Amino acid sequence: MKQTEIDRLSLVERANAPTPSFFVKLRNIGMALAAISAAIIAAPVALPAIVTTIASYLAVAGTVATAVSQITVQG
Repeated sequence: MKQTEIDRLSLVERANAPTPSFFVKLRNIGMALAAISAAIIAAPVALPAIVTTIASYLAVAGTVATAVSQITVQG
Protein backbone atom coordinates (compact mmCIF):
# COMPACT_ATOMS: atom_id res chain seq x y z
CA MET A 1 0.00 0.00 0.00
CA LYS A 2 1.41 3.40 -0.95
CA GLN A 3 1.66 6.32 1.47
CA THR A 4 -0.98 8.33 -0.39
CA GLU A 5 -3.43 5.44 -0.06
CA ILE A 6 -2.63 5.11 3.66
CA ASP A 7 -3.20 8.83 4.18
CA ARG A 8 -6.72 8.55 2.75
CA LEU A 9 -7.83 5.71 5.05
CA SER A 10 -10.45 6.42 7.69
CA LEU A 11 -9.94 5.30 11.26
CA VAL A 12 -12.18 2.25 10.79
CA GLU A 13 -10.37 1.27 7.59
CA ARG A 14 -7.01 1.63 9.35
CA ALA A 15 -8.21 -0.60 12.20
CA ASN A 16 -9.33 -3.28 9.73
CA ALA A 17 -6.20 -3.09 7.53
CA PRO A 18 -3.32 -5.57 7.95
CA THR A 19 -0.98 -4.76 10.86
CA PRO A 20 2.79 -5.43 10.83
CA SER A 21 3.86 -8.35 13.02
CA PHE A 22 5.89 -6.14 15.42
CA PHE A 23 2.82 -4.06 16.19
CA VAL A 24 0.68 -7.18 16.65
CA LYS A 25 3.12 -8.30 19.35
CA LEU A 26 3.18 -4.82 20.87
CA ARG A 27 -0.64 -4.74 20.88
CA ASN A 28 -0.79 -8.07 22.70
CA ILE A 29 1.75 -6.91 25.29
CA GLY A 30 -0.23 -3.69 25.79
CA MET A 31 -3.45 -5.64 26.30
CA ALA A 32 -1.73 -7.90 28.83
CA LEU A 33 -0.35 -4.89 30.72
CA ALA A 34 -3.79 -3.29 30.83
CA ALA A 35 -5.41 -6.51 32.04
CA ILE A 36 -2.82 -7.14 34.74
CA SER A 37 -3.00 -3.58 36.00
CA ALA A 38 -6.81 -3.71 36.06
CA ALA A 39 -6.64 -6.86 38.18
CA ILE A 40 -4.22 -5.17 40.59
CA ILE A 41 -6.36 -2.03 40.84
CA ALA A 42 -9.52 -4.07 41.44
CA ALA A 43 -7.90 -6.38 44.01
CA PRO A 44 -10.11 -6.88 47.07
CA VAL A 45 -7.14 -6.60 49.46
CA ALA A 46 -5.57 -3.34 50.59
CA LEU A 47 -2.39 -2.72 48.63
CA PRO A 48 0.19 -0.01 49.24
CA ALA A 49 -0.45 3.26 47.44
CA ILE A 50 2.69 2.92 45.34
CA VAL A 51 1.46 -0.39 43.91
CA THR A 52 -1.87 1.06 42.82
CA THR A 53 -0.14 4.15 41.42
CA ILE A 54 2.22 2.03 39.33
CA ALA A 55 -0.70 -0.14 38.21
CA SER A 56 -2.56 3.00 37.09
CA TYR A 57 0.41 4.14 35.01
CA LEU A 58 0.76 0.68 33.49
CA ALA A 59 -2.93 0.71 32.58
CA VAL A 60 -2.51 3.98 30.71
CA ALA A 61 0.68 2.80 28.98
CA GLY A 62 -0.94 -0.50 27.97
CA THR A 63 -4.04 1.20 26.63
CA VAL A 64 -2.06 3.71 24.58
CA ALA A 65 0.26 1.03 23.20
CA THR A 66 -2.73 -1.09 22.22
CA ALA A 67 -4.55 1.78 20.51
CA VAL A 68 -1.52 3.00 18.57
CA SER A 69 -0.56 -0.52 17.53
CA GLN A 70 -4.04 -1.32 16.30
CA ILE A 71 -4.23 1.58 13.85
CA THR A 72 -0.75 1.00 12.40
CA VAL A 73 -1.01 -0.07 8.77
CA GLN A 74 1.33 -2.34 6.86
CA GLY A 75 2.62 -0.46 3.88
